[in-house]
Amino acid sequence: MTTSKTPQARFRVAHLNPHQPTAFSLAPDAAARQALADELGLSALPRLRFSGRIRAVASDAWEVTGQLDAKVVQPCVVTLAPVATTLQEEVQRVFSPHVATPEGDEAEMPDDETEPLGQFIDAEAIMVEELSLALPLYPRAEGAALDAAEPEEAEQVRKPFAGLADLLKDSRKPD
Repeated sequence: MTTSKTPQARFRVAHLNPHQPTAFSLAPDAAARQALADELGLSALPRLRFSGRIRAVASDAWEVTGQLDAKVVQPCVVTLAPVATTLQEEVQRVFSPHVATPEGDEAEMPDDETEPLGQFIDAEAIMVEELSLALPLYPRAEGAALDAAEPEEAEQVRKPFAGLADLLKDSRKPD
């Protein structure tokens, strides 16, 4: 009997080798993809892969680089027909212990690309966040268009001060 080892998604920073990159590859099964699709409001998530590596940078920071590959199905914003989109995103994150985690309900995130480093680097959380950021905001089916009213022609546009000049000319004429 062979047991398949589940790929590691969370990496304890203390166990990472600073002299050699740590490779990872995540490909959630159908049940996990469906749960993620439900969470993100997708009709389906037929393909999702995230692979890359974690390596030490600078003196005590860690960089995660990788490739996100996904196929998502979303409802069209006009017709609600399914719209399939293929996503391929390059991922790069840097985690440093010198970045403070924002606190409070309405804390502002720093503009810097560096994120706070905790005890773990969670590749699965990075995958989910990158997927949600890469999703099309307004997916449209082929040929779907909004039925917006045509703008009125120039002659029919109401101009409230159009007759004012004529009135002023008439008022200046001597009787």
